[in-house]
Amino acid sequence: MDIYKQSLEMHEKAKGKLSVELKVPLTSSEDLSLAYTPGVAQPCLEIAKNKEMAYQYTWKSNSVAVISDGSAVLGLGNIGPEASLPVMEGKAILFKQFAGIDAIPLCLDTQDTQEIISICKAVAPTFGGINLEDISAPRCVEIERTLIKELDIPVFHDDQHGTAIVVSAGLINALKVVNKKMEDITIVVSGAGAAGSSIIKMVHALGVKEIYAFNIDGILLKEDNDKYDFLSKELTEITNKQNKRMTMSEALKEADVFIGVSAPGVLTKEMVQGMQENPIVFAMANPEPEISYQDAIDAGVAIMATGRSDFPNQINNVLAFPGLFKGALSVRAKKITEEMKLAASYALASLVKEDELKADYIIPAALDTRVSDAVSNAVAKKAKELGITR
Repeated sequence: MDIYKQSLEMHEKAKGKLSVELKVPLTSSEDLSLAYTPGVAQPCLEIAKNKEMAYQYTWKSNSVAVISDGSAVLGLGNIGPEASLPVMEGKAILFKQFAGIDAIPLCLDTQDTQEIISICKAVAPTFGGINLEDISAPRCVEIERTLIKELDIPVFHDDQHGTAIVVSAGLINALKVVNKKMEDITIVVSGAGAAGSSIIKMVHALGVKEIYAFNIDGILLKEDNDKYDFLSKELTEITNKQNKRMTMSEALKEADVFIGVSAPGVLTKEMVQGMQENPIVFAMANPEPEISYQDAIDAGVAIMATGRSDFPNQINNVLAFPGLFKGALSVRAKKITEEMKLAASYALASLVKEDELKADYIIPAALDTRVSDAVSNAVAKKAKELGITR
């Protein structure tokens, strides 16, 4: 039986993947009086006097809304809110399993940017944080930026930044294996949408000076800015510094690293063989990467990573978002900053010790039980240093 059929049967049998559990007993009249009327009036009054007390008396301190419009579901595209619900349920159970966070999927029957922003703001009092998911670019960026500015709880679009955090951690360690420095390498990024844009900004923050970004129409050039949306225009400020008009094959001849968040088959063996010495390839298109694992190995990659669990070095967002939110919620952070994301990357990278590093082990496994706490502690510490906690 294939994995898709097994999954379908599991979902049908369980009727979804989530349920609600009680934290307090409810078996007597006294229990009812404490949990509901008349006793519940007292925490209500305390919160009415100071809304911050919601963190003390409700689930707000450990809850996240997983919000999507179903417009860019991984590997499936614009399939709508109902069809996105299994993915959002999946995200919610990952929050619970890896960080102990109560997460609720909210799939919205609208793809209007302003309406999504309004809905998120309206439901924000219920939650300690908001995880945006599978919303198409560049709308997802506008939605996230607006909510970060206008809300006082952490807002995070995982498709952008979760991938970037894990890629950055993997890159930190991969460069140690091949004995190269961040400031000396050249990177080619295939895919300049939600994930690609965040990866580009994050590796730039890590110290990479030369980055070539490609979208479906080719290399990003500042002189072509009149053709781009606001997100691509931003990327031309930190990529392709010499404004070279090149094919990806030509750019890869200068590259030490290829990072793909685009489509299957865009990277060939010949392209890999034309890269600089000890090439690093992160091919993360799902379910089929930009180049197959075996083709990359045959072409002579020094280090290969994919988004798949059946090959070494899986770039999996579950390594980032549970611990990130756990850390932010633990100190009641008002937002998640670039500094906190970088702290998460370094913490994740540090879990693979120097004497353990090798070509097929640059990143912890998705089920490594150390990950959530390591990321959480680093993020909480950085939030305190930044003075953005309650």
